[in-house]
Amino acid sequence: MHELSITQSILSIVLEKAEAAQASRIVKVNITMGKLSGVVDDCVQFYFELLSKDTIAAGASISFYQSPTKLRCRNCANVFMPADIDWTCPNCHSQGVEIISGRECFVESIEVE
Repeated sequence: MHELSITQSILSIVLEKAEAAQASRIVKVNITMGKLSGVVDDCVQFYFELLSKDTIAAGASISFYQSPTKLRCRNCANVFMPADIDWTCPNCHSQGVEIISGRECFVESIEVE
């Protein structure tokens, strides 16, 4: 259910930016979501269509880019993309890692008329 509040925020952001650009219509919204964000893009799409009704974003398409999970080893500072659920550093085999990419969720850009 957190997709509803996320989508409300996305809509608010794109409407604010479109207004600042004096746009008459929002055509497309490009969103980046990390694999670990827990956000379901189909839910965002559904809520966006529902919430944007009667706004300049009505009918806008949404494009999702899923950013990969990247980890940094706390032992040797190696940056790597884990294979499945194995978060062991391939360099030193340590399991002490920090997430540096994969949890993000943001509006990358919008296309307006």
